[in-house]
Amino acid sequence: MTTNTTASLPVTTTVDAASGIAAAEAARTRLDFAKTAPKVFRALIGFDAAARTGLDPALVELIQIRASHLNHCAYCLHMHTNDARKAGESEDRLHLVAVWREARHFFTPKEQAALALTEAVTRVADAGVPDDVYAEAAAHFEEEELAHVLALIFAINTWNRVALATGKVAGTDERRG
Repeated sequence: MTTNTTASLPVTTTVDAASGIAAAEAARTRLDFAKTAPKVFRALIGFDAAARTGLDPALVELIQIRASHLNHCAYCLHMHTNDARKAGESEDRLHLVAVWREARHFFTPKEQAALALTEAVTRVADAGVPDDVYAEAAAHFEEEELAHVLALIFAINTWNRVALATGKVAGTDERRG
């Protein structure tokens, strides 16, 4: 690790981050869900793929990023912010997803409705899915598209739980290996 002497704050280099990821992955002692329950894992992959059918890829990533924020899933957040960048998403929007209500002008009304629905479904135990949140989403999405948005929210919440329960390490995206 190198140190920024002007501000006396540690600055992690890319090499240090890579070695830290490798050390964290090596220290992980939880099961490999994909290898231990391959039929379930493949079913989740199929469900996820079916859920995103017909949805705008940028919207898909915004939904997945917001749910991952709420669930504190660093593994999924790292994966989906990288996917969003590759799909052309702006850094400004990526930085503001967590506070989208305070930065509404960065997001379309349709995206705002999807983000509000994502929050309600992700936090369903807090207050259910309020009628006004559902109605706003229904006003922006055709019925079939709304069903896919809901399915995507269900899918990312499941993936977040898989990653958190099995101790997935942010920065280790198995899709690439």
